Amino acid sequence: MSSANRIFLSPPDVGPAERQAVDRAFDGGWIAPLGPEVDAFEEELGHRVQRGNVVSLSSGTAALHLALLVAGVQPGDTVIASDLTFAATANAIRYVGADPVFVDSDTATWNMDPDLLITALDQLEESGRPAAAVIAVDLYGHVANMARIERICRERGVLLIEDAAEALGSTLDGRPAGSFGDIGVLSFNGNKIMTTSGGGVLLADDADTAERARYLSTQARRPAVHYEHTEIGYNYRLSNLLAALGRAQLERLPAMIERRLTINDRYRAAFAETPLTFMPVPEWSNWNGWLTCVVFDDPQIRDAVMRTL
Repeated sequence: MSSANRIFLSPPDVGPAERQAVDRAFDGGWIAPLGPEVDAFEEELGHRVQRGNVVSLSSGTAALHLALLVAGVQPGDTVIASDLTFAATANAIRYVGADPVFVDSDTATWNMDPDLLITALDQLEESGRPAAAVIAVDLYGHVANMARIERICRERGVLLIEDAAEALGSTLDGRPAGSFGDIGVLSFNGNKIMTTSGGGVLLADDADTAERARYLSTQARRPAVHYEHTEIGYNYRLSNLLAALGRAQLERLPAMIERRLTINDRYRAAFAETPLTFMPVPEWSNWNGWLTCVVFDDPQIRDAVMRTL
């Protein structure tokens, strides 16, 4: 199949509004990282996800990395993570020298099973290596059972990071994805529900946590007239141009979610009599429709469909 005829998995949904926003930022002269578009983007996004502090970064992976750093995770620590996720979740744990312990999914959400999380926390405690943090993922735009996971972590005094990279616009019992746990993470990679071409954010209610992440993301430069660095930092901040793109995308987000859900409904109707099962969406969850995912009864049919697509 030629590339001209291919239907891509999740291409960016951009148009005139995004072009106008980037032109506005360009004409404003703020081409380098940071600037008024970044400030406005953080304020608007914080309102959307009900977080007091937003730090715009170069990727969701950078946000995961900084989340673990500001949480104080050290080399040799143990961090629990969802086992059904993209590699970035586990990679960030290794970035800080910690060891990932994977917890399996439940069938109701395809996300971290809260009961298995309890088992893992108890086993690690008994082994003398208690978990330093938990990273729970909102897979394919669908919020995990975060209310219960949050309660479990709080009762045990374990820091919770919500990897909501794929779930912007989704809610659980009225709470937005990214608002659960101590720190939230979103991604704006090119294939996500909304994009800044590349980018992500760290979300926190605690102002000191956000300020620490912001400091580390700007090469950990000290507030001096000369270049002074007393610890290792990272070049992780988002550019002003990309933030402008994000603001336009954020304004269009409800319409983009509606379109994705319509596509999902069409697939479910078209394949209602086919031997496959769609990803479940519990009644208590309101997802963004990011990806339509299915499980085939017959692996050979699955493999044939994958080759064809």
